[in-house]
Amino acid sequence: MNFSRLAGMLIMLSALAALVYVAFCIYRVLPLSNGWKWTAVCIFLLAFAGFFLAISGKVNQLPMGVATVLYVTGNSCLIASLYAMMLFVLMRVLQFCHVLPAGIHTDSWAGTALVFGTIAVLLTYGGIHYHHKYKEEITLTSPKITRPVKVVLASDLHIGYHNRRAELGRWIDLINAEHPDLVLFGGDIIDRSIRALEEDGDAAEFHRIEAPVYGCLGNHEYYAGVEEAENFYREAGIHLLKNEWTEDCGIVIAGRDDNSNKYGRKPLERFISDAGRDKFLLLIDHQPEHLEEAEEAGVDFQFSGHTHNGQIWPASIVTHLKFEKSYGRYAKGNTNYYITSGLGIWGGKFRIGTRSEYVVLNLLPE
Repeated sequence: MNFSRLAGMLIMLSALAALVYVAFCIYRVLPLSNGWKWTAVCIFLLAFAGFFLAISGKVNQLPMGVATVLYVTGNSCLIASLYAMMLFVLMRVLQFCHVLPAGIHTDSWAGTALVFGTIAVLLTYGGIHYHHKYKEEITLTSPKITRPVKVVLASDLHIGYHNRRAELGRWIDLINAEHPDLVLFGGDIIDRSIRALEEDGDAAEFHRIEAPVYGCLGNHEYYAGVEEAENFYREAGIHLLKNEWTEDCGIVIAGRDDNSNKYGRKPLERFISDAGRDKFLLLIDHQPEHLEEAEEAGVDFQFSGHTHNGQIWPASIVTHLKFEKSYGRYAKGNTNYYITSGLGIWGGKFRIGTRSEYVVLNLLPE
């Protein structure tokens, strides 16, 4: 079983556990009559239902407006439930330690205000923080570079029901403002469905990029349907690199198929063996797995995404444990790496303890 499938199962099981526990705690903490308690629990469950409809793909069968509301509400509720579960557990621990009064978790306005007030503050901060896009600037020198080259790299846009065309347009403006020579996308341009992109006409936005555009596939392109995803790349004018390389601006750009395609993903050394090693070799590979392969193949710089740096704390702890390097700059031998937390986001549009970013890579002659 691959990690993506295992992670999906863990998310579903965690969501169900959070659903049951948080619903029980909501019922207990609200200082209301039983009728109003049950009403609150039912509203919570209905909001949470949007998450299961989104992850199962059932929202694709609903009207666009309804699908958008269910996707946004359901995935936001998932994150709110995670923090609610943590807060309810923390309340019980603090109650046991006599820091909080004994009855704060049962029929308590103080307990209600503590939990839901804290969640409101966290999600407000997380939503504002998500919409601020950070620029990570990296400068590398190499004898293989004959003239300065500026490359803008971004990954994990996750365009779909939650990140719509207006938002994408703002990101394209940020990219164009850098006046790059090249633009590279490291996979997961699409979220889980091609439908929202087609209905919004998102492909036209990519044509506004004022530089050659290259990209590789991510696992979400496979979730959305790889044939449909590849058609979208073509329509958007993104040159898809799928186990192949090309040369532009005096550097070699290689792109790997995603790790989701176990049988179609070629060994790196095999498909770049005929690339001239006298030129700077830049690799885009969505998932930062087996980083030693790039070092062994003589890659100068690898750009990856996928991890989102956990997206919200404490999920970032999981990604740090799973990956050799889950975020930031890294080096192995003569190979430099950057694993990005992503420009967009999957699910709820909140960044807590992480950030949304794009990368500006300046390549200079040595």
